[in-house]
Amino acid sequence: MENLSDLALQQIAQYFQVLAEPTRLRILNSLREEQRSVGELAEICQCSLANVSRHLSQLAKQGLVARESQGTTAFYGIADPAVYELCDLVCGNIDRHFRLQAKTQRAFAAVQRRKS
Repeated sequence: MENLSDLALQQIAQYFQVLAEPTRLRILNSLREEQRSVGELAEICQCSLANVSRHLSQLAKQGLVARESQGTTAFYGIADPAVYELCDLVCGNIDRHFRLQAKTQRAFAAVQRRKS
């Protein structure tokens, strides 16, 4: 991130802001293997069509998803597969953190049981 302009930093912050919403992450995860319609995504994410459409708009604005019309149905797919590398990296770090925290809690509980 060295030597980035303020404008570049603002765009990076907006990119991460779009990823900071659980429904958008569910949508991205649902698109990992194949394109899907708004209706399919709404069913998978258990959201209204309007809500999914709003989230897809935000994801498209950041260049993460692309829309393709097939007849009267619009399908969405991933426009930037690199988002999965980023998400997998973050998820891996969070998983390691939780595992370390759980290990520490188990060790603490074992010490407490021995004292009892």
